[in-house]
Amino acid sequence: MRRLLKPYLPDHETIRRNPWLRPFENSLLHPRLWHLNRRSAAGAVAAGLFCGLIPGPFQMPGAALCAILFRANLPLALVVTLYSNPFTIVPLYLLAYQTGRLLIGDTAGFLLPPTFSFAEFGAWTEAMHTWMLAVARPLAVGLIVLADGLALAGYLLTRGAWRLYLVRHWHRRRRRTASA
Repeated sequence: MRRLLKPYLPDHETIRRNPWLRPFENSLLHPRLWHLNRRSAAGAVAAGLFCGLIPGPFQMPGAALCAILFRANLPLALVVTLYSNPFTIVPLYLLAYQTGRLLIGDTAGFLLPPTFSFAEFGAWTEAMHTWMLAVARPLAVGLIVLADGLALAGYLLTRGAWRLYLVRHWHRRRRRTASA
């Protein structure tokens, strides 16, 4: 895995020379941010899955901040945020909304947004505002719960998959040395 990713990762000198990254040099050059092992990969997957549900363009900066704070693999954390994209964000947010409704006990049913009308723009704006306020609480609760669940599942699955790979590798090596 390391050999595969090495050509795509920037080296320390590239970060030092970049004028935009120079103020963050001490944080960004920490060796644990670039080293790929079971702990750093699992933390990076968790950070990327958690921050992937942050709205708008703040996903990657959020994942980078989490990777720096928790000393997880920075490039992997950034790549994992890409699971939420224009094709998956709507189903993810619908799932979060329904999860939030279930958790807070909202029995009002699924709320559809008001129909847009140029003729009654003022009324539509007020109806949209009311709809957004009604949807906000279940969506916020659902996003937090879904992000936590995805991060925990990603962390545990990554640790487990890495461990399984190592055990299988050890068994293969043991069989090779026993037959030689």
